[in-house]
Amino acid sequence: MTSNNISESRRFIKFAIVGISGTLVDFGIFNLLSSISGFPTIPSSVVSFTVAVFNNFYWNRQWTYPESKDFPLSQQFGKFGIVSVVGLIIRTIIFSEIENPLISLSASYFGNLKFSPEIIGHNLALAFVIVIVLFWNYFANKVWTYKGIKEVKE
Repeated sequence: MTSNNISESRRFIKFAIVGISGTLVDFGIFNLLSSISGFPTIPSSVVSFTVAVFNNFYWNRQWTYPESKDFPLSQQFGKFGIVSVVGLIIRTIIFSEIENPLISLSASYFGNLKFSPEIIGHNLALAFVIVIVLFWNYFANKVWTYKGIKEVKE
């Protein structure tokens, strides 16, 4: 493996770790809004995603791409935001298509668990779309938001 591939692998791992923190934020807010507060799932998903985007932008700028701090914050956040909005559109379309089938599947296979099939189905749908959007976000941000940024050698 070349030095460039190792650097890019490290960068992807950092991006994924930041994504995990965003996922925790996302799941936490989503469940707080939809399961505890009773908000509809699609608006809950949009709100939780938006808060996770701010979390991820901050940590990616600070840790994954610290060299990017040399670029204007507003321009970089604008690009990151556009990539994230496209990710949100992808996420919302897929989520709305798989949510009900996963609730039905959950009722068939997990009906005897502590959590309702709705909660299990919503969370399975959310987990699935988060993985899809992780890859979209990484590659789109790599080629656009963070284009030309070289990794500092550790």
